[in-house]
Amino acid sequence: MTKYIFVTGGVTSSLGKGIIAASLAKLLQARGFTTTIQKFDPYINVDPGTLNPYEHGECYVTEDGAETDLDLGHYERYLNTYTSQANNVTTGRIYQHVINREREGAYLGKTVQVIPHITDEIKRRMLLLGEHNKYDIVITELGGTVGDIESLPYIEAVRQLKWEMGNENCLVVHLTLIPYLKAAKELKTKPTQHSVKMMSEHGLLPDVLVCRTEEPLYKDLKRKIALFCNVTQDAVIEALDADTIYSVPLEMMRERLDVICLEKLHMPLGNEPELTRWKEFLNKLRYPTSKVTIGLIGKYVELQDAYKSILEALIHAGAMNECKVEVRNIHSEYLTKDTVKEKLQNLDAILVAPGFGSRGIEGKVDAIKYAREQKIPFFGICLGMQMACVEFARNVLGMAKAHSTEMDPDTDQGVICMMEEQKAITQMGGTMRLGSYECELRPDSQVAAMYGSANITERHRHRYEFNNEYLNLYEEAGMIPVGKNLKTNLVEVVEIKDHPFFVGVQYHPEYKSTVENPHPLFVAFVKAAKAAQAERNLLAKRTSEKKTVA
Repeated sequence: MTKYIFVTGGVTSSLGKGIIAASLAKLLQARGFTTTIQKFDPYINVDPGTLNPYEHGECYVTEDGAETDLDLGHYERYLNTYTSQANNVTTGRIYQHVINREREGAYLGKTVQVIPHITDEIKRRMLLLGEHNKYDIVITELGGTVGDIESLPYIEAVRQLKWEMGNENCLVVHLTLIPYLKAAKELKTKPTQHSVKMMSEHGLLPDVLVCRTEEPLYKDLKRKIALFCNVTQDAVIEALDADTIYSVPLEMMRERLDVICLEKLHMPLGNEPELTRWKEFLNKLRYPTSKVTIGLIGKYVELQDAYKSILEALIHAGAMNECKVEVRNIHSEYLTKDTVKEKLQNLDAILVAPGFGSRGIEGKVDAIKYAREQKIPFFGICLGMQMACVEFARNVLGMAKAHSTEMDPDTDQGVICMMEEQKAITQMGGTMRLGSYECELRPDSQVAAMYGSANITERHRHRYEFNNEYLNLYEEAGMIPVGKNLKTNLVEVVEIKDHPFFVGVQYHPEYKSTVENPHPLFVAFVKAAKAAQAERNLLAKRTSEKKTVA
């Protein structure tokens, strides 16, 4: 029988429920248990696909084309296994299903209510993965904070499941905060007590408490928390602030979180966690032999979560190269022809990030022009690839009005245009070209060498594509379409001849980068940044020596 673990949060948001859930899943997986994680979000949106990045961070895309919460990216990066549409459920999706069923007459004229109809649908979704995929353990992260009005149906659904399935089959891990008051030099347990009290008012008590803290929890404090929160003392877990999110699984193993959960679920402990590769990765991450600076040119750089998968992919690639990657965020809206040299001249590489809309577009074009002309390693993702094509058309092909029809619908030089199948679509949510598609690379291309294969599959999220009417012009001038989807003939990858590293991809390679399998394009990009830095240092040394001789 599948066992279920629910991860809830209290006191405040942004404590790291997703990281704790992923860390616990990693430990259970390392012990030999088949494990997956799902996220239930309390907002009314059907999915995060139409949410502004400033509101919600990045929208993560799964293999099957689901637009999901960014925490699913953490799940995949930790477990090295794919998630799907079934791993992310929102209140909007729950209500939509129930309302549709009511319209169909499925409830036989009964009054449709939050209890039992909404909670029954929540429970059905919570159990779905375990019933269909036969996992040993399913971990469910509940979004929001205990006490939020919108979270109440989820708390009630978990309460009912615990009653129906029994404590040995259903476990609640509650993540909470133990703040440290510097003036008093004390850790305070009262916020945690209130959070547990609030949960208990709704009939649910946690089985395990994971306590985020800046200072270690001493024994008497753990005993106090256990006493007033009605949990066993060994179930009070210390979660100290970590130097990297990738050290959290080892910290949770040290605190025996996996062992405590397995014991409470009456399950065998299995093997000792096999984390050799994880530890090797951490060792390389903590003790790099070099350092590079990469400029991230984007529109949402004020919020790090907007480019979460890209930042994590750079960390994975940096560790693979035994290199610390320092990311310098550069807002494209404030990048101009006059400032581009000043802001970009000391970078080892430039990455132009995805996005939508016209704001900040010209800054991206200016950055790409600088990278192309100065031979700085360049990586363009989705919109970054499209703007690389626009820049090339304007400054190499002499097409002064070249643009994407997304930003300029009236241009007669639309080198980027909307895909035919997208033109009739009026609904915004979940209607882009989404999910995994095949791509065939030219065997003699740089990108094929990076992948080590000419046949790849990558995840997409876009409506606009390269306009094939201009294909020959680009190829003759040196920007080569080295990757295509053979079924649609859409251009997926471009690269420039006679450039150390100039790659644009229509897809999102960052989604498939994990700790154990860093994405080859990011690995090659960081490697190119190291080579560019070495060449620049050598040139500076020679220049200095010439001045000394003179």
